[in-house]
Amino acid sequence: MQDLHDLLQPNTYRFIDQSELGPTFSAMQSFATDDALSMSVGQGSSPTVARLWVHHKTVVLGIPDAKLPHIDEGLQYLYDQGYKAIVRNSGGLAVVLDQGVLNLSFVFPDSKEVDIHEGYDAMVQFIQRLFQEEGYPIEAFEITGSYCPGTYDLSINGKKFAGISQRRVKNGSAVQIYLCVEGSGSERAALIEQFYERAIQGEETRFTYPVIKPETMASLSELFQKELTVQDVRNRILFLLNKLSNRIITDPLNDEEMEWFEKRFDQMIQRNEKAL
Repeated sequence: MQDLHDLLQPNTYRFIDQSELGPTFSAMQSFATDDALSMSVGQGSSPTVARLWVHHKTVVLGIPDAKLPHIDEGLQYLYDQGYKAIVRNSGGLAVVLDQGVLNLSFVFPDSKEVDIHEGYDAMVQFIQRLFQEEGYPIEAFEITGSYCPGTYDLSINGKKFAGISQRRVKNGSAVQIYLCVEGSGSERAALIEQFYERAIQGEETRFTYPVIKPETMASLSELFQKELTVQDVRNRILFLLNKLSNRIITDPLNDEEMEWFEKRFDQMIQRNEKAL
């Protein structure tokens, strides 16, 4: 394996663990948090951030999903299954978040100097290193048939367990990954398959939406054929961060960051009210 990307080896990491905040912590708050941290890191007020987050039964839609011809029927299906739905402010299409899915955001500085692919590559290398001891090669290429397919899908033996997105705000960039750790990857994919069936109903669309094949997705527990929990992966991440940097701090959001967060959260609410 190549050496880890320089982005991942700052002198200091700021570690923010929001993985146990519970169901009242919404996905919209999460994306607003990354925006606020990107602004802070971008102007040099904060070191590089690693943030963990978990959300309860939420489908995060992409902007094109909100334009589906029968979006209301698709949303009603999700609601009937006990899921919330929001439209995110970063790229991509629908993904499933629940208590068995751990999300990790790296917030890097100098987005104007760092190529967008370097941010993605840094996350890929981090995840490969994170699970290196399991002995399964983790590859990055688009998995056709998965939900939210993209060049930086992460898979083992052709089965996708993670996807990466990136959002740049001011001079900071948040590289976000979801890791399906526990449960059934194919059941999550089947949920999105049914969502698209109800939201498209065979109509022609200007945007090409994925044809979901649930068997193309799996959780890490399924792929490693052993019990693996969100807490296990959380601990691995913290251990690896300690190896990569000289210092870990756990400062919560400061007053200025909270002001930015509130503004970005309001924007998320307004965007969702218009979109859905």
